[in-house]
Amino acid sequence: MLLLAIVLYAVLRGGKDERIVGIICVVGTLVTTLVISPTSARFEGLETQVLYVDLAVLAGFVAVALQSDRFWPLWVAGLQLTTVLGHLLKGVESDLIPQAYGAALNFWSYPILLILAGGTWRAHRRRRKETDRSLTTP
Repeated sequence: MLLLAIVLYAVLRGGKDERIVGIICVVGTLVTTLVISPTSARFEGLETQVLYVDLAVLAGFVAVALQSDRFWPLWVAGLQLTTVLGHLLKGVESDLIPQAYGAALNFWSYPILLILAGGTWRAHRRRRKETDRSLTTP
């Protein structure tokens, strides 16, 4: 629900960066639910298909960050990088407890959504100020 609420907010009130990041979040979540292992075996081994999804999401976030004139997309890309590093950790240490691996993959999605919400709020506020200024300037 939080994902849908924040992405809807980003699509309705955000700029290009906010919309793209929101869409990447939704698509990444949907694809992950399709490729993740069944619950009984989840996070027991390296979730290779989820790794591919997380790498694609990281690439999308980095692309937004590189073309954006805002700072918040860098944070989103950096947090997604920590998720990818969780896969690397499981690949290096196969005895990693499945719950720790799962937590490492899921934890950073919430701060990413909060940063997206903050970026959307600021973009909307900035556009409103610019509109107000253009209406009052002769």
